[in-house]
Amino acid sequence: MSDLITSPRMAGEDMPAGPADPIFNRLLKDRIIWLGEEVKDDMANRICAQMLMLAAEDPKSDIWLYINSPGGSITAGMAIYDTMQLIEPDVATVGIGMCASMGQFLLSSGTKGKRFLTSHARVLMHQPSGGIGGTTTDVRINAELIMDMKKTLGELTAEQTGHTIEEIYRDNEYDHWFTAEEALEYGFVDKLVSTHETMNSDKE
Repeated sequence: MSDLITSPRMAGEDMPAGPADPIFNRLLKDRIIWLGEEVKDDMANRICAQMLMLAAEDPKSDIWLYINSPGGSITAGMAIYDTMQLIEPDVATVGIGMCASMGQFLLSSGTKGKRFLTSHARVLMHQPSGGIGGTTTDVRINAELIMDMKKTLGELTAEQTGHTIEEIYRDNEYDHWFTAEEALEYGFVDKLVSTHETMNSDKE
């Protein structure tokens, strides 16, 4: 399956893969997972494994997923989404910087009531897209795949935000940028955070 078909358009330039850095390992001890790059299979496998490990260590304590991402592969993103639904702990999401495309979807996929966004972050929603080429049969199959992805993501986003599927289709027809306040009003997140104290009040 073509990567162009399984990946939505991304905002901004490609970002380097996350380093195997002791800082990120230290964050894991505090049940914090960092998604700060393009959503690809390798990083999705890593994040899924981290979630499963933290869930096994303590199934009652929340996992915190921080997101600063330009988007990426739908299939890789859905692997993360499915793992979030599979594990027992609540997954709180915190958007910082940019949560675009699949980054937006994962931000909104956190446990309701525990989806946060920093005050100067930006959120981008748009529909899946991909380059289509090859034989007539290939074009038809790939077009059907994109439409199926659009339907799945649209239905889930409608459920997450409280909008109708028709409203989601209308609003993601083009690149739709949201300020933090607009993202809160739209229903992508539940609260804006700007200080250490506001984050701590929700962790307690």
